[in-house]
Parts: sequence; structure tokens; C-alpha cells
Amino acid sequence: MICVFAVARIALGLKPVAAGRSADALAAIAREYLEAFIVAGLVALFLITFVIRTFYIPSGSMEPTLQVNDVLLVDEIEYRFHGPHPGDIAVFKPPVASKDDYIKRVIGVPGDTLSIRQGTVYVNGRALAEPYVAQKPDYSLRVERYGIYVDGQPLDPSQADVPPKRFWQSPDRIPKGFYFMMGDNRNESDDSHVWGFAQLHGRFAAGPLARTNETAEFTGRAFLIFWPLNRMRILQ
Repeated sequence: MICVFAVARIALGLKPVAAGRSADALAAIAREYLEAFIVAGLVALFLITFVIRTFYIPSGSMEPTLQVNDVLLVDEIEYRFHGPHPGDIAVFKPPVASKDDYIKRVIGVPGDTLSIRQGTVYVNGRALAEPYVAQKPDYSLRVERYGIYVDGQPLDPSQADVPPKRFWQSPDRIPKGFYFMMGDNRNESDDSHVWGFAQLHGRFAAGPLARTNETAEFTGRAFLIFWPLNRMRILQ
């Protein structure tokens, strides 16, 4: 479409053999509009290519915040300057085989302690207020002893991204570069209580993708429900 506008603009820039004053005025107006469309199109193309990405929601793991078939806008620039913040709704490459990125909420960041008791999530000893969840988790969890323990059992590092001891700065705090992610639909979400931590960058430290030398990344932060129009809103 931008190319069509550009060709039209070039055509209007060619001086006609004979043209009246009114024709020149109309051509000038047309050129102004076409130039505006070209600039807007180029800006939009740049944003879509390098800054903003659309993301389609295929499952109910983030309900009620995100519904199946929602289309989101994702900021791809922000995490190039800093890591994810607690509460961000983030798009990232999961530490398990998947053709698509995952989208979850950031619950724990590097240096945090984290536990789940009687349906309440505690970060650094404080209970999180979570009005966005569909239901409270029906499992218990602790980050401790260089691992993630769910209902008292450690996640298997061959199946989950729970890094070896050398990656940890403290046995009960989330290591640097690792993030604990949860879906808002807590009991219908495959998230960090199943497959371990998400990683900001580098090769996966553990889990099935560690054997394939695949590289971890956070794609960006979801900031807007774009479609359908009746659900359009900024994500907090």
C-alpha cells in the first residue's frame, strides 16, 4: 500500500504538458495528502517491525484478564533497557518446546523470595493482592533449597528450568536472570509451577531446551488489548 501511494506521489510530481490553475491546485492538495499517507505508513511499518508486535491469545490461561481471541499490542523495546517488573504481562519464549511464545504475568523477579500457601502468593514475605485472578491456586509452592517445590516435591531439572546451584546467589531467592511467571487463571495454567523459571536471555540453564542449546528471551510487555473493540483497554 505504501508503494502505491509512493507511485501516485511520483506521478503527481511530474509536470503535465498543459494544465490549468485549478488542476495544479488539486494536484498540490493530492500531493500533500499522499505525502502524509506515505509518512504515516512508513512510521507504522517501522513501529510494527521494530517496536510493537501483535499477539493473539489462543487459550484461557490468562482469564479473566485476557480472553481467548483477544489481540494485544506488545512493546518489544522496553525489555532491551531493563528486565521485567513485577505485575507485567509479558510475552516470552518458554523453557519447553513450543512453536509459539507464551504470555503470563511476572510474579517473582531476581532476588525475591516466593511461596504459595493456602491459595495466597507471598513475595518477600508479603501477601500479594491479586484482584485479577480467576481463582486461587490449589497447590502449595516454595522457592527454597536451590529449587522449586510444588506440594512438597521438587520440580525435575530435566523437565523444568530450575538451574543448577552455581546459578543461585541464595538457596531461597530467585536467581539473577530468572523470573517466576503465573497465569491469572491459576489452576488452568501451565506456568512456572510446572516448567520452572523463564529466563531473560542466554541459553536455558535446565529443562528440555537446555539439551538443544536454544536461547531464552523475553519478547516484550503487553500493554493494550487492541481487538475486539469492545474490550479495548490499557493493561496494567
